Amino acid sequence: MSDIVLDLQSLTRRFGPFTAVDALTFCVNAGEVFGLLGSNGAGKTTTIKMLTTLLPPTSGEALVAGFSVTTQAVDVRRAIGYVPQAVSVDGSLTGYENLLIFSKLYDVPRREQRSRIEEALEFMGLTAVGGRLVGQYSGGMVRRLEIAQSILHRPRVLFLDEPTVGLDPIARDAVWKHLIELRANYGTTLLFTTHYLEEADSLCDRIGIMHLGKIAAIGTCEQLKMSFGGHHSLDEVFVHYAGTALDSGGTLHDISAERETAERLG
Repeated sequence: MSDIVLDLQSLTRRFGPFTAVDALTFCVNAGEVFGLLGSNGAGKTTTIKMLTTLLPPTSGEALVAGFSVTTQAVDVRRAIGYVPQAVSVDGSLTGYENLLIFSKLYDVPRREQRSRIEEALEFMGLTAVGGRLVGQYSGGMVRRLEIAQSILHRPRVLFLDEPTVGLDPIARDAVWKHLIELRANYGTTLLFTTHYLEEADSLCDRIGIMHLGKIAAIGTCEQLKMSFGGHHSLDEVFVHYAGTALDSGGTLHDISAERETAERLG
């Protein structure tokens, strides 16, 4: 994992006088599982939106798979997949139909669309329900379908914003089983945000903890646990660097959005 696939240099986003992301500078290696942690409002989602070209930086630069988010947005989009926190599939269509629409959006060659869709459904364990309306899916199946959508064009980097929010423990385990297989089989780099510290602790090669728009700490789980004297839990590490317990922050909008997503997946 020596090739750098994400390279952020002083990446900044302001909304008027408010600085949501403040001069982020760090790298992620190809094939790495990288967790971005922080309380609600720390700047995680804004960072992902800039890296996926959904939001232009105010200043600074980021290279994704070698392409600039500021000057090569189309190339960046071709190189990435993105699973947002909000549900992003159409419940009135079948799983196969949802994937067919995305295959066209991603410009998958027409002659390859059927085989790519079938491969994605099989990989995510959804072959048996590909012909069913997504409105009949469980929350875990919906998330797996969204991941299937995001990998149709075989991206080098997959961004996931709270991919298991609202899921029960069994569904969460199933989603992560497929994601780790994706990294193992295809070398896909995974960058994800989560409020479940046990996910980050067990899955990440490295973790970055954001606080007030900045990276407060970055390293492997063991490095972070030993970073301020003695050996601490990841919960203690988070409180030390983020200045708060993980579930204590967030605006009414943050909480409402999270609850809406949980309800739609539940």
